[in-house]
Amino acid sequence: MKLYYAPGVCSMAAHITAVEAGISLDLIGVNIRSEPHRVEDGRDLKSVSAKGLVPILELDDGQVLTEGVAILLYLADRNPEAMLAPAQDSFDRYRLQEWLTFISSELHKTFSPWLFHPEYGAQAANVARERLKPRFDILEAHLADHDYLAGDRFSIADAYCFTIMNWSNGRGIDLDDWPHLMRYLSRVAERPSVHATLVAEGLRK
Repeated sequence: MKLYYAPGVCSMAAHITAVEAGISLDLIGVNIRSEPHRVEDGRDLKSVSAKGLVPILELDDGQVLTEGVAILLYLADRNPEAMLAPAQDSFDRYRLQEWLTFISSELHKTFSPWLFHPEYGAQAANVARERLKPRFDILEAHLADHDYLAGDRFSIADAYCFTIMNWSNGRGIDLDDWPHLMRYLSRVAERPSVHATLVAEGLRK
């Protein structure tokens, strides 16, 4: 399988999940700063998927899967023994999807205009910072009593949450007001799968 990715962006969650699950992926770099986005071989990313956005997972049979949450679930289900997602017939599966939806709609989409559209200016950045605070409060309250987001072990929700929260580094966001969240992020950062992904994407030595 091939993962079309850019270092440190939302595709990193799929990269972490694949490493955690022991799934081998061919990593295909994409320049998301160019318009249109260009694959490392010069192709327009829209030649792979009409959406032209990472992550894209290209299966061995040629099928293409897009959207981060769908890709995370697909990868987790390829290796159930890794226990990165609860069984499909369990209520815990819906809890996982609840967290994935929260991360996607409340964290990812709040960060995105600020980080990836600098033309919006300082006002967008200030609005995003203020809107993120109550979302961090939700994470803080949950992590005060839980080591991970969904259940008692690391899951694809944690891979996704870590990826998005990692965007706060160097962005003028002080997480000192959310100590449980800070400890959680530090704990996830030390997982071998996360460390290996950060190194592979050139984000950690």
